Amino acid sequence: MRLLLVGGTTLTANVDGISAAGATRDAMFHTPSADLELLEYGDVALAPAVPISPSGCPTPAVVTRAVRELVGFDVSCIDAGLARETAAPTVDLGTEPGADVRENEPVANAPALFESTRAFGRSLSDDELLIGETIPGGTTTAMAVLRALGERAAVSSSLAENPLALKREVVEEGLSSSGLDPGDAVDAPVEAVRRVGDPVLAAVAGLIVGADAAGIEVTLGGGTQLAAAAALARHAGVDAPLTLATTSFVADDESAGIERLASDLDLALHVTDPGFDGRPHPAMAAYAAGEAKEGVGMGGALLLADRRDVSMSRVRERLVTVYDRVTERAPRP
Repeated sequence: MRLLLVGGTTLTANVDGISAAGATRDAMFHTPSADLELLEYGDVALAPAVPISPSGCPTPAVVTRAVRELVGFDVSCIDAGLARETAAPTVDLGTEPGADVRENEPVANAPALFESTRAFGRSLSDDELLIGETIPGGTTTAMAVLRALGERAAVSSSLAENPLALKREVVEEGLSSSGLDPGDAVDAPVEAVRRVGDPVLAAVAGLIVGADAAGIEVTLGGGTQLAAAAALARHAGVDAPLTLATTSFVADDESAGIERLASDLDLALHVTDPGFDGRPHPAMAAYAAGEAKEGVGMGGALLLADRRDVSMSRVRERLVTVYDRVTERAPRP
């Protein structure tokens, strides 16, 4: 199985308190570019440091990279509006970062972006694909898209305490500025992304539609953001089986409601517990406390480890190795 990792940016991440995907606001805009480098090379290159939350929790990319070092899966990175340059080789879609969801058209080129990734997905010859994402602020745009589609608008968070009230306020402002009521974009997924989404959602939805047309089995490695992308694909006419592979951290987040959302969208839900609870390691303790519950294909990578009979104890051991290697240059909160 090959992982397609889609990285991009939404200026919605500028809203104070809405994301923990970076130690500072400026660092947050380096996060997707750094995540691609971490997954490709095992460390950052052009990015100034490993993405780390204000409390010190590292990006989920360290978990996905740990699994990659054990399993050896292929990775293709897709640039869907990176705000900062990356040293990782990418499929460049020629798109810009998404605007703040509170603007009336945050992804003006959503139709072209969707079509380019649909064509790319249809051109692939893989039997099975794993798709992941990295975009700070993406759970808020996912909530907005789910609202526009008339779906259950429950999402998780990179923060231990999900700032749902803030997200709902931002989403309602976005819907209002775009002239949308909940459900107005039923069966119009590209319009939903154009008016209240982000470029990563457009790209992932296009990949799903294209891969489906090519007869490729698709697993989405992530949480509620990938569920929102699946909702877009469903509204675009995809009725093939889709799997959502996520972590126990998302599944245990009652505010995310991932089981109900997956059921609504007819997604086969696969949850993996990496056994981080009670471990004294700082990264494992932070994940177990509810920070960085998903992202960068972590749930999908853990599923791959399970499929290849790689024990979670080996994943934890390799995580420590990767963490020690990459945090030598990590910023301190």
